[in-house]
Amino acid sequence: MAQRHRVAVTGLGFITSIGNDAASVEASLRSLRSGIAPFDFADPGRAVAVKVAGTIKEFDTRSPYWSKWTYPARYRFAPAALRALPPHGLYALCAMEQALADARLTPALVGADDTALFSCSAGSPFLMRHYLNTLHDAPDMRGSPMGVVSSISGTLNFNLGTHYKIRGGNCGFVSACASSSHALGYASDEIASGRFSRVIVVGAEEPNTDALIPFMSMKALSACADASVASRPFDRQRDGFVGSGGATVVILESSESAAAREAPIYAELLGWGQSSDGFNVAMPQPEGEGLVRAIHRTLRACELTPKNIGYVNAHATSTPQGDRAEAVALNEVFTKTGAHPVVSSTKGLTGHPLSMSGAMEAAFCALALRGGFVPGNANLTEPDPACEGLTLPRTTLAQSPGIVLSNSCGFGGSNVVLAFAPWSP
Repeated sequence: MAQRHRVAVTGLGFITSIGNDAASVEASLRSLRSGIAPFDFADPGRAVAVKVAGTIKEFDTRSPYWSKWTYPARYRFAPAALRALPPHGLYALCAMEQALADARLTPALVGADDTALFSCSAGSPFLMRHYLNTLHDAPDMRGSPMGVVSSISGTLNFNLGTHYKIRGGNCGFVSACASSSHALGYASDEIASGRFSRVIVVGAEEPNTDALIPFMSMKALSACADASVASRPFDRQRDGFVGSGGATVVILESSESAAAREAPIYAELLGWGQSSDGFNVAMPQPEGEGLVRAIHRTLRACELTPKNIGYVNAHATSTPQGDRAEAVALNEVFTKTGAHPVVSSTKGLTGHPLSMSGAMEAAFCALALRGGFVPGNANLTEPDPACEGLTLPRTTLAQSPGIVLSNSCGFGGSNVVLAFAPWSP
């Protein structure tokens, strides 16, 4: 068999509701500082039941015209880099700049044949609506030449791949809320097999009306108007998720490449596993059977047992059905075998950013591994009875997470579990 390469996390970039760089994000995780705030999803006078979101600070992307956007002055982009971007593409561009600097990657390395880009987003329903309305209103049905590339789900691949002159590979992943975890899993396989030296994984979404309010029709969003408690994973009183967005970039690299560059290393991605529920287009299998299979596959792939795991970053979005199914799955894998890892969901702070949640939470795990802490469960007052047996701290713990699992679950029953460990040369 060909040599398998170790996979290191060498760069992180964040535009999130709890911070727009690694330092502020880590501070929010440690202090349980929420990024959820009141948000106007509609014009005054319209009775929209949803009142809060995980908001992105320092950015104003409410206009469909990039020339009217505002963003932090520390970022400098030429008009050519912005004219085909959706709002979440701007977030991704800023997070990319952070991650590349963090990993000390030069333009030559980013554009090398052994560097790939894997991206995840649902596209921009906001810009899609704008461009389609413009097209239908025009007598000759002509619209913007940038309408397609700035709004469909491959927009991050088109824009970032071109801007950074990616030549090794450029691929998108679409599996709903498991998308960017799938991207990380397949990226790790590409590096471990030696096909690429590094893969840049990007997840980004827009926290605006067009992207989030459709979930209200599914009764998936919280109707709680109190931003301080609306997102409460695992709590008995939870009533739905709080929508969020932004962008997170995670750079994975072979240990040989990282060592040759003397790059900083946050953690090691040991391996991953996945499964499908085959149950329902939107609901998880009630007993978490699919997630159980994904966790067991991850443990087998990494030659681990349940008792080796110190921390589980749960997918738990604050929906009644999803959180319960995950709690049942965790009890099945861990509690019944005498294992008691710490479990928390950081979505109590961030809200749920859909397809980017896997990359965002993997990056949170990398920060926790480097910083020696375990994020607590924000807003957890009365745990759901299904959580009995799980270790659910209410505050952040000042202890090493040990080996970490990060769970992601998406529509259609897609389950992905990533395993991370502290880096040891």
